[in-house]
Amino acid sequence: MNLFDEQIGYEISFREVELEKDLEKLHQWHHQDHVIPFWKQNFMLPDYKVHLQKLLADQHQTLYIGHLDDEPMSYFERYWTEDDLIANYYDAEVGDQGIHLLIGPDAFLGKGLALPLVRAMTAFGFQHPETKKIIAEPDIRNKKMIHVFEKCGFEAVKEVDLPDKRGLLMFCDREEFLRRWEGVYYIQPSTA
Repeated sequence: MNLFDEQIGYEISFREVELEKDLEKLHQWHHQDHVIPFWKQNFMLPDYKVHLQKLLADQHQTLYIGHLDDEPMSYFERYWTEDDLIANYYDAEVGDQGIHLLIGPDAFLGKGLALPLVRAMTAFGFQHPETKKIIAEPDIRNKKMIHVFEKCGFEAVKEVDLPDKRGLLMFCDREEFLRRWEGVYYIQPSTA
């Protein structure tokens, strides 16, 4: 998926993660000071490789590298919630998807990029006609990302105690998202 975001002046694109191509980059990103507290995946490279292989083999999710103008700078996990642990915390419906995001290099922090990236990935998820809701469960301590999700159109539902964190379960409804971002050129009308 490629799109030009006029608000930030960059083309945003996503491509699926490839183990050998992306291993060292993702390993480095997971060792960034702003990433470690929330992702806790700052493993040694051999252990990180095993971890990434498991993630890539997991059929309920797809991993993406996000680019701005062809420069890799973010990592996304997009997953089907009914096949995920999060389904134990709410009544997951067929088609519900969840997303995780991190911005890797420090050079991209503090530039207002998180909202356009979350919005683009959310729009990408809603390209599946069966998807009526996209969820997020950011760490309750990550106030910046909670704010970004809220600006995108996600609403807080409840706090949840997950195995690796206390998260804030948030929902983004397809119709509300489309209303909020009506006129944004890359949002496709609902076909459902």
